[in-house]
Amino acid sequence: MKITSNFDSGNIEVVRIDEKKNDIKLRIRKDTNSDFFQWFHFRLTGAAGIPCKLSIVNAGKSSYPLGWENYNVCVSYDREEWFRIPATFRSGSLNFQFKSVHDSVYFAYFAPYSFERHLDLVHQAQMAEDVRMEIVGKTFLGRDMEMLIIGKPRKNKKVIWVIARQHPGEPMAEWFIEGFLERLLDKSDSVSRMVLEKAYFYVVPNMNVDGSIAGNLRASASGANLNREWKKPTLKHSPEVYHVLKKMDETGVNLLLDVHGDEELPYNFIAASEGIPSYNEWLASMENKFINHWMDTCPDFQNLHKYPLDKFGEANMTLASNAIAERFGCLSLTIEMPFKDNADMPDKRYGWSDQRSKILGASVLNPVLHVLDDLK
Repeated sequence: MKITSNFDSGNIEVVRIDEKKNDIKLRIRKDTNSDFFQWFHFRLTGAAGIPCKLSIVNAGKSSYPLGWENYNVCVSYDREEWFRIPATFRSGSLNFQFKSVHDSVYFAYFAPYSFERHLDLVHQAQMAEDVRMEIVGKTFLGRDMEMLIIGKPRKNKKVIWVIARQHPGEPMAEWFIEGFLERLLDKSDSVSRMVLEKAYFYVVPNMNVDGSIAGNLRASASGANLNREWKKPTLKHSPEVYHVLKKMDETGVNLLLDVHGDEELPYNFIAASEGIPSYNEWLASMENKFINHWMDTCPDFQNLHKYPLDKFGEANMTLASNAIAERFGCLSLTIEMPFKDNADMPDKRYGWSDQRSKILGASVLNPVLHVLDDLK
């Protein structure tokens, strides 16, 4: 039996493989230049037909240990279909058993979104009508940051920014973007056509390419948590945020959607900007209008289970949604999806999945259209 993670977004360390007992002990390594860790992605070979016991022994010391409670591991033979297997979290160890049908099988924290698929996404999208692909900047390691510009430029159109994967180990965010783009670029979809009549889009599908490839949970290659860099990003430490914020200053922002995943809460929800210094009745009404319409049109989305609300004037201004709402006086929302399952609508085989993330991404165009005319 062999374990490897030497591939795109791979992350695991082998502690011990006991082939006599079919017992495999593993550790998740820390993010690059950071103490964050939770994301795992590895391959087991040479264990076909063998009932293996696998344990991630440092799970209890991970960034979000509560994330392992009621969590089920993602497994795939073909790297296309990712199904779930039961796991237990005891004494700081995440434990699961699996008897592979084939010679090679992959395990992951969530269905991965590969760098190759990312490149396919942006290059296929650029071939659609009224879409351009622009390099908005370079990452810490000098990789290109692809941005899609969608729509026909016209005076008085609203400017909508959609960004994802500030935290690289949240691949559901880029699955969300894939579903969002598929619908937005569908000329037969009346909602998309109406939205593009009124708005111009800037979409960054992956803000943290370095961290994604490295198999990090939250950090960039410099060790930065990009969603804590928006107050004063620097080219030295957080060039990814620096370049995007610079472009936002050029274009203006009427609406920001910042897409994430949450390790602990088994729900889809929004974190808004109620704690920023300039929060007002208009912004509150716009947040409610967006959230309520999304609940009305998508049963997978809810507003009961979410983060505690910030008190007025006490928001963390280093977060993208707070910083952008304050900087541009605009509606600015953080969208969160679960690593676990959606407790309101559970799916025993797949849990919250890549495909459900795509469907949620497509569905967000309904509340976008609903608030579009009222955006400032």
